[in-house]
Amino acid sequence: MKLRLSLLVALAFVLMTGMSSCIKKYTCHCDISYTGMPGLPDSLHEDYGITDSKTNAKSECSKNSMTYNNNGITTVENCYLY
Repeated sequence: MKLRLSLLVALAFVLMTGMSSCIKKYTCHCDISYTGMPGLPDSLHEDYGITDSKTNAKSECSKNSMTYNNNGITTVENCYLY
C-alpha cells in the first residue's frame, strides 16, 4: 500500500512538472514605424503577453509582423518574442 501511494505521488509530480515546464508566459514586443508623409507619429513600441509553449508563442507573435501601405503611408510592424 505504501509503495503504491509513493508511485502515485511520484507520477503526479512528474506529470505536474512536465506540463508546467512547457507552458510559460512570454512577451511579444512590436516596433511600429510610419513613413511616407511629414507629420506622422514617431515609432511606437507595444508589448503584450502570450501564455503558451515557446514555439506557439513565437509563431503567434511573428504573425503580427507585417508591412502595409495606405494612401502613401507605409506602416511597418516588426514583432519578436523575448
